Amino acid sequence: MLLISKPYGQALLPLRSGLKMLLVLWNIGAGQAQPIDRRAVVDRHRVTITQPDTLGSLTVGNGRFGFTVDATGLQSFPEQYARGIPLGTQSEWGWHRFPNPARYQFTETLQSVEVNGTPRPYAVQWRQAGRHQQAADYFRQNPHRLQLGNLGFIILKKDGQAAQLGDLKNVRQQLDLWTGTISSTFTVEGAPVSVTTCAHAQQDIVAVRVVSDLLRQQRISLRLRFPYPTNAFTDVGTYYASASAHQTRLERPGPTSVRFHRQLDQDRYSVTARLSQPAPVRAAAGHDFRIEPSGASAFEAVVQFSAESLPSRLPTFTEVQTSSRLGWERFWQSGGAIDLAGSTDPRAAELERRVVLSQYLTRVQCAGDSPPQETGLTYNSWYGRPHMEMYWWHSAHYALWGRTDLLSKSMGWYQRALAGAREIARRQGYRGVRWQKMTDPNGGETASSVGSFLIWQQPHPIYLAELIYRNQPSKAVLEQYRTVIFETADFMASFASLNPKTGRYDLGKGIIPAQECFDPAQTLNPPYELAYWTWGLQAAQRWRTRLNLPPNPDWQRVIDGLAPLPQQDGVYRAAENVTDSYSPDSRYTIDHPAVLAALSTLPANGVVDRAVMQRTYDTVDRVWHWDHTWGWDFPMVAMTATRLGQPDRALDALFKEVAKNTYLVNGHNYQDKRLTLYLPGNGGLLAAVALMCAGYDGNTTPTPGFPKNGRWMVKWEGLKPMP
Repeated sequence: MLLISKPYGQALLPLRSGLKMLLVLWNIGAGQAQPIDRRAVVDRHRVTITQPDTLGSLTVGNGRFGFTVDATGLQSFPEQYARGIPLGTQSEWGWHRFPNPARYQFTETLQSVEVNGTPRPYAVQWRQAGRHQQAADYFRQNPHRLQLGNLGFIILKKDGQAAQLGDLKNVRQQLDLWTGTISSTFTVEGAPVSVTTCAHAQQDIVAVRVVSDLLRQQRISLRLRFPYPTNAFTDVGTYYASASAHQTRLERPGPTSVRFHRQLDQDRYSVTARLSQPAPVRAAAGHDFRIEPSGASAFEAVVQFSAESLPSRLPTFTEVQTSSRLGWERFWQSGGAIDLAGSTDPRAAELERRVVLSQYLTRVQCAGDSPPQETGLTYNSWYGRPHMEMYWWHSAHYALWGRTDLLSKSMGWYQRALAGAREIARRQGYRGVRWQKMTDPNGGETASSVGSFLIWQQPHPIYLAELIYRNQPSKAVLEQYRTVIFETADFMASFASLNPKTGRYDLGKGIIPAQECFDPAQTLNPPYELAYWTWGLQAAQRWRTRLNLPPNPDWQRVIDGLAPLPQQDGVYRAAENVTDSYSPDSRYTIDHPAVLAALSTLPANGVVDRAVMQRTYDTVDRVWHWDHTWGWDFPMVAMTATRLGQPDRALDALFKEVAKNTYLVNGHNYQDKRLTLYLPGNGGLLAAVALMCAGYDGNTTPTPGFPKNGRWMVKWEGLKPMP
């Protein structure tokens, strides 16, 4: 028997009529019951830190600009936090390129690779030392996202020495998610310090207010340090050694303002501060500056990071705080919401916490005009570059949660990247556009011995545009994405190769599937890519129909003739060429269990046999090396379980006890020491929960991803079904 909750706090009522029970659940799901108290849901997951925690860093920002702080409310101890959640200051415009005195050309990264008997040039990481390898390294590392600066405190103890992280006592820090405000209190040698931190909702501005008698004693100063970028995979913004490689020029427009002009090789930006009272500024070193307030027990600073020196007036601290509050209130009151109060399953509160914090983190880190990198606006991984196969996992949830505008913003990247994607397709002998994998805001290409062979990012723009159209059906949307969709489909159709022996169209050889532990020279017809190819081309045909255009015959030939998903012994193979997909000695039971993705974000679509997928799911669940997976794998598996009608296993997937399924106190999806945060996991969780609540096209089961055992009280509103 299911139990349906009255408004939160009232007794649970058993429903004895099965039909009535389904109707009540559906009405709650459709938002026809009492609206969710959204502020109550958000407020019960405020993040509270009670001791310095290098994995507990908190971020304020607006999706285009992010500022991450330690226990002081600023970035006072970046070196100590470097191996946790680093204290980054990043923007979507802040990029840098090292000089290229050797004049490397991208063509030097190309290597001829035979694909089905035809040589095609791919940009790869050359194994042989020499100029080709050096060129590949250069284009992997450039351009890279910049750490714009570290803004922190120097707090002097009574003996004149600077307080260290261990000197902070009585720490209490709280992130108010509803307003985007961080409140931090602590003591140094018994003296209390109170700090409030927030970011502007539209501008690249952070504001701080500090209250302490230590200000009167001239024992607190602001410290602004400017690092130089590294050419390492990870850049946490603490490289200060290269003082001569960049320049910082100090300007004082007035007694309460200060501006720093930055130049790094050919790249420039500025940092401007508005102070609440006059304060001297001194250079402690070449790129290390101190702002030294005195005379009052409260001090405010508003700091703007900009690609250009802006003469306009900076807002006050109160104005920034108001902007933050209003911006976050608009966000939380828009789109979808889920309330699990009243559930007796012990995992419910944690799931709700992960959902709320994932909404905050993706809004702060992944809601700009370009696809984000996997570590967002906190620190660089893969040189700060976005990975386009991850774009779905970062951003699809915006449309599924009814916040379509946040997806539409970054979809503009595909327009900017068209020319580069066309060139890749032309160079390799295909029609249309072959979308870049590891890229930059303008669609630059990167040399990669894995990424250059991936194909599962190709249908993403079709899928995401389809989500936008479902929420905003209009001629304008059809025209906006017409070129992107049609040229994507042209590539997909021309990439599929006709097999003269079978008369079917194959995907491969010469590909690496989403499960990246495959040899591209051998890989043929992986199930997920086959299913996605079919769905993507069908969606492109629907786009033509909506525009009153006839179906494209080239696309239709591939739709009708694509190879079936390969099977062996009643389960789906990892790929057609793999005969030991799940044996005890198989090397294919690590990384993403992508075979399940053929029925996850995608419907069965006449391509997937549900009985075969069920047996495949059971096999994968039993034999997979789950410690060798990634954060988005668990939401993906939960979606497969939901579509298979197994909500208990969907919840089990979301809570699988694996290190890479860890969600820290701040909501970040921890992976390992190299990737201490991983935003595709957060975005994937939100997409999975949307499916588990709102279902999918043709679904008739209310909240299909939650067990009907009386232990889950699920209220949701504003979520959209998946295709």
